[in-house]
Amino acid sequence: MHIDPFLPTLVGIILSILLLGVLLKWIHQPEIIGYLLAGVVVGPHGVGFVDDPASVNHMGTLGVTLLLFFIGMEVSPRKLVLGWRIAVIGTLLQVFVSVALVWVIGSLFDWSLARILLLGFVISLSSTAVVLKLLKDRGELDTPVGNDVLLILLAQDMAVVPMLIVLGFLGGSVPTGGTLTLQLIGAVLLIGLGAWLASRESIRLPFSERLREDHELQVFAALLACFGMAFITAMLELSTALGAFVGGMLVATARETEWVQHSLESFRTLFVAIFFVSVGLMVDLDFILSHWMQIALLVLAVLITNTLVNAAVLRALRVSWRRSLLTGAILAQIGEFSFILAAAGRQAGIITDYAYQSTIATISISLVLSAPWIALARRWFEVASERERKPT
Repeated sequence: MHIDPFLPTLVGIILSILLLGVLLKWIHQPEIIGYLLAGVVVGPHGVGFVDDPASVNHMGTLGVTLLLFFIGMEVSPRKLVLGWRIAVIGTLLQVFVSVALVWVIGSLFDWSLARILLLGFVISLSSTAVVLKLLKDRGELDTPVGNDVLLILLAQDMAVVPMLIVLGFLGGSVPTGGTLTLQLIGAVLLIGLGAWLASRESIRLPFSERLREDHELQVFAALLACFGMAFITAMLELSTALGAFVGGMLVATARETEWVQHSLESFRTLFVAIFFVSVGLMVDLDFILSHWMQIALLVLAVLITNTLVNAAVLRALRVSWRRSLLTGAILAQIGEFSFILAAAGRQAGIITDYAYQSTIATISISLVLSAPWIALARRWFEVASERERKPT
């Protein structure tokens, strides 16, 4: 009997996810760490069970797309429009400061402009998948801090496209005028659709009466919005995740689809888990063990620097210091889209294989440490608040 050669791999990955997930739940640790460890264990640098990381990476990309779709279903378009200052100005300042800091370091080691920009872009991006998952689990997506974080993350995700264009120019790969035109059209359409959704309390979908009565049809309609918008943005040379996010807002604004989120939750969880497994597959344990001190210092520097940079930018936008620092700690890790930038940099010859492996290790470990780093920041604020309440 013919057996798909990828099927045992997929079953092995899911089994590893379940075993490590149960273990980490038992010791009260985020399951995201289990997903990453599963990827390390079964990957080519672990026991070598997975010999086709590309297939898992494709499934992981689908997981990010579904995650952004679900997040889009939980946010208010009106709040996004009202918070444009934090999204646009805050993200631009944060990227500028990150690049400036790397420029200072690069000037000491005679780095090229392309390498400075690449590493500055890499550390400026936070993890949409990790942060929004942690905030969702704590029910904080609709809090002031949650709104600030969401606005910045979405702006960062949109900034990935121009970052890749800049790196392409520096690496000798110049996009055509047609590509740039498509991206401009896509950006205008997304902004226009978001503004239209923000101007309405609710919208009525075609065949709304039938949708309201048929839950299965609701699921199909929601997935059609998710993958339809993702396909459109992909054709316009933009991120599929951003298209899925707008599709989520479209579904959330339609009252006929209120049942959808609960029915698709397990589906989303599986593919998000596979995304983090795909991240773990890229981690080279031998490289980390051989250069553990250097990587540890890089991770610590990234967490501290990103916390302070994000906090300073938000404070400059007149957000309170306490809220700014907590938001900075939440955004301290390096994000999943930085893997794409690092890979583009290596392919263009901007960084060496050694620098690429150092970058991958730093990103991965910062993702693993993001939950305890955020918990440490929350604990610090709790202690500070208790001291303030005590009479002198």
